[in-house]
Amino acid sequence: MEVLNAAQNKYSHYVGVKFHYSTHAYFFGFKDLELKIGDKVVVETTHGPELGEIGFEPISINQYKSLLELKPIIRKATDVDIELHDINLKDAEFALELCKNEVKKLNMDMNLISCEYTLDKGKVIFSYVADERVDFRELLKVLASKLHTRIELRQIGSRDKAKLIGGIGLCGLPLCCATFLNEFDGISINRAKNQMLAINIPKLSGHCGKLLCCLKYEDDAYSDLKKDFPPVGTKVFIDKVEYEVTAINVVSKMVKIDNPNDSKFLPLDEFIKQTHYRVKKFEENRPEKEEDGQLKNGKNKKKDNEKNKVVQ
Repeated sequence: MEVLNAAQNKYSHYVGVKFHYSTHAYFFGFKDLELKIGDKVVVETTHGPELGEIGFEPISINQYKSLLELKPIIRKATDVDIELHDINLKDAEFALELCKNEVKKLNMDMNLISCEYTLDKGKVIFSYVADERVDFRELLKVLASKLHTRIELRQIGSRDKAKLIGGIGLCGLPLCCATFLNEFDGISINRAKNQMLAINIPKLSGHCGKLLCCLKYEDDAYSDLKKDFPPVGTKVFIDKVEYEVTAINVVSKMVKIDNPNDSKFLPLDEFIKQTHYRVKKFEENRPEKEEDGQLKNGKNKKKDNEKNKVVQ
């Protein structure tokens, strides 16, 4: 709440700003500026001043709901700012090659990904990926003597690397992390199991080598849909013949049931009609009550008992 109040007192509007190294739009606040889509602006970031481009129309600060602190838009970019930015891009390419050569000479186990200067050239930032902690004190000495500015070496993870580089996903679209994802959630293999996907790790992994972020998009929907279906392994009876539920498809709403002599594919409605299966939702960890004809824990105890008597 304090962050929101401070933003409302300090700015009149906020807007999304895009940078050359990312397709994301980052929010910045401003006051007493006439801005429109496509305008070049100088903004204050955590690294220092940077040049960006307005990504969409300004929005009233009263609609800002995030708890993240808004950094300011310093000014509209001048011709000098734009020219300096272009020079910095070329100098960053040179600095990156220089750093790569020094890393090779020092035989350091690190993979350089990108390099960028702040607009005022007060700092140069190198991003790299490494499996273990890297001692780059000697590298810093060499770079400082040749670049004559503050140097920051920032280690990033494999997901951040994919976000920076970008690419095309298995779906044929640009990577989610490079377009709209602002943060990474933990993705568990249980999400794939919940969606009844084949557990093939290479096919379930993205460019970063981690499990696909998109596994979370439909996970809640699958959980809700599965509430209407019998769990796999449930024992049911049709015309006094026992079957076991061996598979379900929540999209086509089909249920597969098997026994040693027969196999059936039934629409969910037909399955419920023939087996008299009823879904009963219980509170978590609450004991289930037995009712006539009600399946409990995947088994119809009453009919199981009748069957046992016949066998005896």
